Amino acid sequence: MTTTQPDPDAQLARWRRFRNSRNTALASEYGWLTLTSFQWLEERPAEVELVPGLWSTDGTTAFLTAAAAEGLTLVETGEPVDGTLSAALANEESLLWVQYGGPDGRQVVVELARRADKYAVRTRDSTSPVFTGFDGVPTFDYRPDLVVEATFHPYPEPVEVPIGTANPLVDGVHRSVGELVFRLPGKDHEFHLQAEEEKLGALTVTFHDETNGESTDEWRKVSTARPRVDSQGNRTVVLDFNRAINYPSAFTPYGTCPMPVKNNSLDYRIEAGEKEPALF
Repeated sequence: MTTTQPDPDAQLARWRRFRNSRNTALASEYGWLTLTSFQWLEERPAEVELVPGLWSTDGTTAFLTAAAAEGLTLVETGEPVDGTLSAALANEESLLWVQYGGPDGRQVVVELARRADKYAVRTRDSTSPVFTGFDGVPTFDYRPDLVVEATFHPYPEPVEVPIGTANPLVDGVHRSVGELVFRLPGKDHEFHLQAEEEKLGALTVTFHDETNGESTDEWRKVSTARPRVDSQGNRTVVLDFNRAINYPSAFTPYGTCPMPVKNNSLDYRIEAGEKEPALF
């Protein structure tokens, strides 16, 4: 069922503020738009593309060996790297570790990441054309009919579902906490989407729809507020598809973003939210 919006102008104004905040966040320093490489580390110390020094891992810890003349400095302190450094991360963690290049020595930041229990480095270059040429994500026009009320049916316990990611070498896990059940205009059946829980009880759903590969990227996600209990005792949320956004993998080939679970595919054209950026 659709929600009734007593003031559509106010709703549109809130959406425009959301879009401004979203574009500002994407254009942040060393954000997703600056990614220029993704490389796995090996056991033997070796060079990696675009980055000075020798890099390696023993499986639990990553190592970097470089001389001061190579120009690497620590992101946190600015101290030059001269010798061997090590860092250990939990799976799915990242660290903006060292930097180099440019007039101030900060043009490129090297991110150490652990994905699928393996170490990798990603470069974040502030001169990347994707970043410097960014002027906002294209979107569909605002669709008030795609702001719908959904009922949340929590599972007794979260269910971990294996999924793929944007990187074929990295497997992911979707921690499903329940399903959002709702209807969409023009369809006579209910839709069910598995949701993950975010901070403070908010929910996020990652989904496919029939616009994917045409006007939108292969999948998108949309978040809701924490479910509220209505007068009938149902847990409900407002599911606003105008706030559907792309994962970082829509902007860069170096993301490891999670795919939707198998059942999160809608036989519907969600012509709302962000379109495919078409940046590369």
